[in-house]
Amino acid sequence: MYRVILLPHDADTRDLRRALWAHRIGHRFTEETEGQVLWLVDPAQHEAMLRLLERWQRGESLMPERRRTAPAGGKSLMVPFRQAPVAAATLALCLLVFAVMGVLGDRVIAALAIVPLGVVNGGLAFGTLGEALAAGQVWRLLSPAFLHFGWMHLIFNMLWLWYFGRQVEVLQGSGRMLTILLTAGIGANLAQYATGTVLFGGMSGVDFALLGYVWLMSRRAPRSGFFVPQMLVVFMLGWMLFTMTDMAAVVGFGNVANEAHLGGLVVGLVLGWYHSGRARRHH
Repeated sequence: MYRVILLPHDADTRDLRRALWAHRIGHRFTEETEGQVLWLVDPAQHEAMLRLLERWQRGESLMPERRRTAPAGGKSLMVPFRQAPVAAATLALCLLVFAVMGVLGDRVIAALAIVPLGVVNGGLAFGTLGEALAAGQVWRLLSPAFLHFGWMHLIFNMLWLWYFGRQVEVLQGSGRMLTILLTAGIGANLAQYATGTVLFGGMSGVDFALLGYVWLMSRRAPRSGFFVPQMLVVFMLGWMLFTMTDMAAVVGFGNVANEAHLGGLVVGLVLGWYHSGRARRHH
C-alpha cells in the first residue's frame, strides 16, 4: 500500500470512492488522527489516481464516459475470493468439515483431533501426539483448527478469519497468509495440547494470530495500509481474558480453548513484530 493524500475528516469522499472503483483503481481509505488517508494498491496506477483526484478537486465528472455492462452476479461475487484465495479456501474447508460432521458425527472428530481417539471396553481412549506423528498422521498438528462445535462457534471464527485474513492477503499476498495460518494453527494447537487437553477445535487461535499481526503492522508500519479499529482490539482481547475467568463458566462459556487463543496471539505478535520491522526499514 502506498500513501497518496491526506484529506480532512469532514471531506465527502463518496463520489471519489465510487469513481476509483469504476476506474478499477485498487485503493483503501483509513481514518487517522489527522484525517482521512487515501492509499493506493498498485503503484502503476499512481498517475491515473492523481488525475482522478485533480478532477474530483475541481468538481468535474469522474465516472468513465462509457461504462461497461456490469459483470454477471456470480462473477462479481467471486472477486473477493480471487483476491484472498487462502482465506476463502480455509473458510470453505471449515464449512465443509462442519457439514460432514453433521452427517458422520464423531468419526470426523476422531479423524481430525490432535491425537487418535477410539472406544476401548466401552470407554473413550486417547492416543498421544507422538504416536500419531510416528504413524505419519502429521495432519493432526493442524486439523483441529478446522473443527467447530456449533453454529455460533463457526460463524464468529469465520467472520474474523475473513476480516483479518483478506486484509493480509490483499496487502501482502497469499504466501504471507498461508504462513500465518500454518504457524498459528499449529502453534495454537500445541499450546492447547500442552495443557493436557485433547478434545478441542476451532480457528480462533488463527484469528487471534491475525488480530495480533494486523494490529502490530498498523501500529509499527502505518504506511503498510493495515487497519484495525482500536475498539475491536479491545473487545477481542477483553473477550479472551473474560473466557479465562470463572465468570465465563457461570454464563455458559466455560469450555473455551484459552491456551489456543493465547498461543495464536503470541505467534501473531511475533510475526507482526518481525514483518512490521522489515516494512519500517524498507520505508
